[in-house]
Order: sequence, then structure tokens, then C-alpha cells
Amino acid sequence: MENTMATQALIRHRIGIGFRYLLLITLTLVIILPFVLGLWTSFLPTTTIAKSLSGTLSWQNYQDAFTKTPILRYLFNSLVISIIQMIAHLFFASIAAYAFVFLEFKYRDALFYLVLATMMLPFEAEVIPNFHTVRAMHLLNHYAVMVIPFLTSAFGIFMLRQAFLQIPRDLKEAADVDGLSHWQFYCRVALPYSRISLLTLAAYSFLGSWNQYLWPMLTTFSNRLRPVQDGLRQLHSEETATNWGLVQASAAIVVIPTLIVLFWGQHYFKSGLNEGSVK
Repeated sequence: MENTMATQALIRHRIGIGFRYLLLITLTLVIILPFVLGLWTSFLPTTTIAKSLSGTLSWQNYQDAFTKTPILRYLFNSLVISIIQMIAHLFFASIAAYAFVFLEFKYRDALFYLVLATMMLPFEAEVIPNFHTVRAMHLLNHYAVMVIPFLTSAFGIFMLRQAFLQIPRDLKEAADVDGLSHWQFYCRVALPYSRISLLTLAAYSFLGSWNQYLWPMLTTFSNRLRPVQDGLRQLHSEETATNWGLVQASAAIVVIPTLIVLFWGQHYFKSGLNEGSVK
């Protein structure tokens, strides 16, 4: 009797595991198939795509993307904007987070909660006042218009503040005894101690800037300054609109830096976890 019940429990357990794996495989296919389909069509001529998804694969679409479209300029613009935005984001967010943790001043907690309250505002609600501000500053159609509104964020300040709170107070007291200034403690202790959080925020900031669409569409008007996401939209409105192979190849090229950042971030995140466990 007991053997029968144990066998039935084992069968139910295996059925449950099999169902979970089947569900995970189904969800994986749903997520991956559109990406695979887009990558596949990027190697097919547009005439073939219109008829079927089978045919001779070639690199012609990628060659045309580099020679017939300003995608290299779009990539350069996005790279410059994303790197500047990422560095500024890390610096200003970490400075603000340090102040909220290690400096004593009046209404410190109230100001921090006020910063957190801004996280409840959607970006769409800020577009109109930000647009009027940058227009009054004569920054439209300029690199600065895509950097200045995103120099820092409440999320970045909150994230790094939580990381700085994990620093033992004994370290700060020892630094004060040794005569370290706030700037020295910030550079030598706070930043190295919170390396994983900084790398995570760097990846988050870079990807957020790289994938921006609405704000560049409103504030840039020439290919000389358009980032990649707005540049892809521009391809649909030009003579290449019906060349789906070319458009798919351009989209695949744009995704490459995103994948590099994701794999890079994952590598450092795992390294940091292993390093922390050893310590």
C-alpha cells in the first residue's frame, strides 16, 4: 500500500515537473520566435519575403544597410549619447546617494522622499514642460537636448543609496579617524564597495538611452543627430520603406550593442556574486 502511494506521488511529481518544463519551453518559443524570424528575414531579399520565408540567404541587406542608409551615423550618435548619459548618470546619482547616506543636513529624509515621489511621474507627463525648457534654451536638434534631461534619476539615486547603506559604519568611522575627507571616502571606499550596483546602473542607463524613441523623435530633425531608434523610424518614411529586408537588417544591426551590454553586464554580475561569496 505504501509502495503504491509512493509510486503515485512520484508519478504526480514527474507530471508536474514535465508540465512546468512544457510551459517554460512554450513561453521561450513565444519570446524567441519573433527575434529568430526577424533575423532570418534580414538575410532574404524583399521579393522573397513578400512571397515566402524560404530562399537563398545572403549578406546583401547588411551591405545595403551600411552603404545606402546613414545607419553608421545613427549608431555613432546613439553611442556618444548613451556613453555620456551613462557616465553623468553614475556620477550625479552616486554623489546624491552619498549625500543622503553620509551627510547630515536639515530635512535630509524629507528631501529623499521628495526625490522618490518623482518616480511616480511617467515620462510622458514630463515631455511637454521639458520640451518647452530645452526650446527656450535653444538646445533643439543638438546632442545636449538628449543628455541634459537624463543626467540623473530618482531610481539611480535610490538604488545607490541602498548600496551605500550596506557599507559598515565602522569603515566610515575608521576613515574619519584616518582623516579621509568625504571625497576621498567616496572615491576609495564607497564606489569600490558598491561596484556591482554601479555596473548594474551603468547597464540600465546605457540601455535606457540606447532604446529612447519618443524624446529624440520630438527634439531631433536631421540625420546628423538622430539616434538609432529614431533612425529606424526614419527608414520607414523614406524610399527604403518597402525594402523589408534592408529594414530588418538595420534592426538586427541596432540590436547588437544591446546584446553586448547584456552579456557584459551578466558576466560582471556573476563575477561580483562569486567574489562577494568568497569574501
